[in-house]
Amino acid sequence: MVTDLKEFAKTAKPSVAVVGLGGAGCNITTWIAEKGITGGRIIAANTDVNHLYLQKADKVILLGQKLCKGHGCGGYPEMGAQATKENITELKAELEGTNLVFLVAGLGGGTGTGAIPVVAELTREIGALTIGCVTIPFTIEMSRRERAREAINLLAQSCDSVVIIDNSKLREVAGNLPLKEALNVANALVGAFVKNLTDTITQPSLVNLDYADLRAVMERGGVSSIGIGEGDGADRVSKAVAQAISTPLLDVTDISASYGVLIHIVGGEDLTLEEVAVTGEMIMDKVPNTKRIIWGAKVDNNLTGKVRVMAVLTGVESPFVSGKVKEEVVVEEPKPEPRPEPPKPRPAPRVEPPKPQPKVEEKSSNTYIWIGIILLIILILLWYFTK
Repeated sequence: MVTDLKEFAKTAKPSVAVVGLGGAGCNITTWIAEKGITGGRIIAANTDVNHLYLQKADKVILLGQKLCKGHGCGGYPEMGAQATKENITELKAELEGTNLVFLVAGLGGGTGTGAIPVVAELTREIGALTIGCVTIPFTIEMSRRERAREAINLLAQSCDSVVIIDNSKLREVAGNLPLKEALNVANALVGAFVKNLTDTITQPSLVNLDYADLRAVMERGGVSSIGIGEGDGADRVSKAVAQAISTPLLDVTDISASYGVLIHIVGGEDLTLEEVAVTGEMIMDKVPNTKRIIWGAKVDNNLTGKVRVMAVLTGVESPFVSGKVKEEVVVEEPKPEPRPEPPKPRPAPRVEPPKPQPKVEEKSSNTYIWIGIILLIILILLWYFTK
């Protein structure tokens, strides 16, 4: 009976495939391959043969050999889509019978942007739960972000969920790292997400997260955002949860309106079941309107003394995807009332200088004296001669 159960358990394990598309997608799948993944098969596909030659994967596929001749698609998504269709039969043969497919790509460029909607349509046809895991360019790369938005809208029609990481949000988790190292952080975030989920649903864990749980939250989950937090010390759980919820790697209009939440907790040998339960409860308090919440926990000996929390919010609305860019509300300070200007001094009335009056000749007083003297002399003479 025990033997029968073991055999049944082997056949009951979901078949998982991780497909890296384009340069960025293949870089991420190589990161996963180097870290080691349990229970999943890695496929790397690109139009650039030189880049593809350096990748690590279980299966390597050169896309569009006739169309691109191994030189890449020159940054044209339309050519990337045509190149992928050239290999659609080979891709279908590789993915047939798979239950869960992670499609990994960096959007905004050429091969990955064009290829991922084509492969998503294929995985939908074969009935696999399809989760797109993509990165989008920095805010300053306006034309590339526009191409990324168009690809996401196509992906949303075929993928069950599209987990998006905005490179512009990396500064919140990567700090002041150089550009190359910051981009490696983006690769590591997507890679860790895929690896942790794959390992958890295919291997026994502290708290199991199985394929049915994953499907319940991710199926037709639309756009999804991911947040990752880490804490240590006495309040390590609250630190990790606060960081994971407060810094999602995609702008979300309202996290409390999420359709579903997937919580993954990793800690060392000292991680307790109580801490796992508290983590789930704290996140549930942040998203009270969420319909479905699943969570799992895993022990990693390298994290002794620490707790790492990953929260995936599904069915969220993002201003980037909808095209409704968040506008910063600028609170204008009240303008000070203008001070009344002091009254201008009135000009003093102009006083005309007095016009010069004509001079009136005054008789000199000396003239009168001389007249008096002359008259006196005349009178004296008259008296003398009449005597």
